[in-house]
This record gives sequence, structure tokens and C-alpha cells, in this order.
Amino acid sequence: MNSPGSTGRLDYLDAVRAFALLLGIVFHASLSFLPLYIGWAVMDVSTGVVVPSFMTISHSFRMGLFFLVAGYFSHMTYHRKGVAAFAKSRLFRLGIPFVIGWFLLRPLLVSGWIMGATSLQGDVDVMAGLRGGIASLQSLPMGVFTGTHLWFLYYLMLATAGALISRWVLCFSEVVSSRLRDLGDAAIERIARMRLPAVAFVIPTAIALWFMNGWGMDTPDQSLRPHIPVTLVYTGFFGLGWMLHRKADWLPRLTELNLSRCVLVALAIVGTLVLARKQMDMSDPHYSQFRVGYAVCYAALMWSLAFLVIGVFAKLITKGSPGLRYLADSSYWLYLVHLPIVVWLQVALAELPWHWSLKLIAISAITVGIALVMYDLFVRSTVIGKILNGRRRERVLFRKPRSFGVQTAQ
Repeated sequence: MNSPGSTGRLDYLDAVRAFALLLGIVFHASLSFLPLYIGWAVMDVSTGVVVPSFMTISHSFRMGLFFLVAGYFSHMTYHRKGVAAFAKSRLFRLGIPFVIGWFLLRPLLVSGWIMGATSLQGDVDVMAGLRGGIASLQSLPMGVFTGTHLWFLYYLMLATAGALISRWVLCFSEVVSSRLRDLGDAAIERIARMRLPAVAFVIPTAIALWFMNGWGMDTPDQSLRPHIPVTLVYTGFFGLGWMLHRKADWLPRLTELNLSRCVLVALAIVGTLVLARKQMDMSDPHYSQFRVGYAVCYAALMWSLAFLVIGVFAKLITKGSPGLRYLADSSYWLYLVHLPIVVWLQVALAELPWHWSLKLIAISAITVGIALVMYDLFVRSTVIGKILNGRRRERVLFRKPRSFGVQTAQ
């Protein structure tokens, strides 16, 4: 296993990033099985009482975990490539999928919502849904780049820009830059020595959660105006990941597995789920106190579970494998394209008399399967793969036939 702080490939962190993105696919696939309709494209005839708990827990940490790992890898790339090449690579890898992906996926998502609405009336017209989805683009520029799951790319670009601007500002004063770096290093060092390092981040995160529109993390997909609390939280995860790459022993110490950290995760889960029951009862005289308690438990859950997942993967994955690296390479594409596939499958299965758990497995597996086939055929070895993964790679599932002719010397 590569050591943190190196510029080599870190297989266990690649796996963590893939896990966070794949968990997002399962999270979205579960939305149609909620026992209470929340305005999603469709509500399945089979619902599960445990689905809200799964959604609360997974939503609390998966994007924070992704931003933490993204910050770590971004700092690695920054020092390997330099400022100009790093900025260019981030613009291509994040900006192009955000812009092009929105125009390609938005009509498919709208069509899924249209078909979902008609399925609730017992009739699904695929072509009418597609026409409606394409027609939704006629309202542009109103609502451009909003209303999809690609908001995370926008906030990742904001976090990256913040890191670069901060470094640029600090370059004007070497004394100030050195002093702030020493203060930051000392702070991380103290946190890394704590038995429960997640606790250090709970209060500032809980304060940001208080200013969310709902309890827990908001999904800022309805406007390009930065959602300040969301920006602060995810930029905090990204910034910590950026700093952790600077010293080899910080990340292992923050993510070390021990009993007290597992107990903290368990208590945070219980506290979050118990207090979540109070969210809808705004008439309760202790509503504000319950929300404060929820914010603290939720913040503890975000950080402690993110650290715990990294620690588990570091323990389990001591060396890479071709299959693991292939999944890590493909996970970005899988997450980019998954949501229309998920919604269409949810609509297709909504009226079938299957148990919700079987449908959830089917939707998740079929979505990943379709997206993997697309990745291997049309992405991995093409210019799209170069944009998303930094370079083209050979196909694995559908290998190109090799030429057995005499090759000329290069």
C-alpha cells in the first residue's frame, strides 16, 4: 500500500472514492421506496420502514467523504503537475462533465419525472416522456445547470478555486504564509493526537447545519448561487483532505480504528435517528433544543463515519488489484450517468408486486451494469476517458481485437 503523502496511486483511497460514489447510486435508487411521498419521480407500491434510516445515515457522510478524498488527491495532483496544469486538469475533469452532462442528462431526468407522474395514474408513455424532457430545454436560459445530481461538480469546482485562491493570496507574504502553515500543521497535529478526532469538527459543522433549510445537509441543486452553509461544510472536508496530503502520518492517525471511535459512530447514529423523529413536530415546545441536538449528532456522524470508512478500507485493502482499479476508474462515470437510468428503472418496476428490497437490488445492479458497459465501450479508451480519468486506458470487458501484423519500430 502506498503511504499517504506520496504521489503514487493509493489503492485504498481509490476504493473509498468509488464506495462513496456507488453508495450515492444506491441512495438514489432507494428514494422510491420511502413510506412517505417526498416529491420524487415515483413512489413504489412496496415501501420499507428502514429506508428513511438508511437514507439519513448514508446521506450524512457520503458526499463529505468524497470531498475529503477529492481534496487529498487534488493536493497530490497540484504538487505533481504545478499550478497551471492542475487548474487545467480540474477545469477539464469537472467543468466539461458539468456543462455537457447537464444538457445530455437533464432532458432524460425530466422525462423520468413525466413518466413517473403518469405511472401513478396507471399509464406510462415513454415517447411522450422523452418529448416532454427535450421540450424542457426550451425554457433556457432559465434554470440552466440546475435540477440535476451534477451539483457536486459545481461545489467541487468552488472548493478547488478556493484552495488555489488561498494559496495565491498567501504567496504575497512569505512570512504570513509560513506562519499560517505552521499554525495549520500544529492544529492538525493536535487533532490527529486526539482519541476522538472527529469531535474537533463537530461544533463548526453543527453551526453550519443549523442554517440549513431542513435538518441535516441540504441538496443545493436548485440554484447556481452558492448555498453558504453547504459550501462551508463541503469546502471544510475538501480543505482537510488537501492538508492531510502534506504529511504522511496524519491520515492514518485520524482514521485509526479503535473501540472508542466505533462507539462514537454508534452513539451518533442512535442520536441522529432518535432525534429525527422530532423534525416534523414543529409545535413541540422543545423543537429548537431537539434541532440543536440533532445538528450535533449529525455533525458527529458525518466526520466520525467518514474517518471510520477510510480506516476500514485502509485495513482491508493492503494492495491493489486489476478489478478494484477498474471499478475505481469507472466510478466517476457511473455516478455521472446513473440518475436517469435509476429513475427510469424505478418507474418501470414501481407497480410490480415484488418486495422493495429485491427491487432496490435490481435497480442498483442493472444501473451499474448498464453504466459499466457504456464505460467500457464508449469511455475508457476514448477522449471521454482521457477527460474523466486523466488518460485513455484499454478496454477490459470488451477488448479491442489486436492486430497480428508486423509492427514498425517507433
